[in-house]
Amino acid sequence: MTEVVTCFLMYKKKILLLKRSNHVKTYKGHWAGISGYVEKTEEPFETAVKEIVEETGLKTTDFKLVKRGKPIKFKSNHGGKFFHWAIYPFLFSTATKKIQIDWEHTDYKWILPEGITNFQTVPKLKEVFESTRKNEYQLLHD
Repeated sequence: MTEVVTCFLMYKKKILLLKRSNHVKTYKGHWAGISGYVEKTEEPFETAVKEIVEETGLKTTDFKLVKRGKPIKFKSNHGGKFFHWAIYPFLFSTATKKIQIDWEHTDYKWILPEGITNFQTVPKLKEVFESTRKNEYQLLHD
């Protein structure tokens, strides 16, 4: 099983989507959240923070955790290879809209969450986001 994090960075009511470059291993040209492989020596939250810093140029003081979603497990076939994924979703907030993407991406957009279906995304991106949103809603209304 390949464990990855997918982080959504929220600025006001918009979330950040990143377009994957041709230099990444999977889903080249697809839109995604901030993501990365969970190393054996890391907890998913540590990976999430590390990936946000690497992929956006933000400092750890520029964002804060809003909610963790429940892990989502699924299988995919991409490029003739089969993958078994475990995705750890996170929702973070930021007060800054300025980011600096790295080599893993060619473009970025701040979008309203309901617009996520207008993009060619990595598998399960909408469901991964909704898992953080559902928990956020429950947190606010408990």
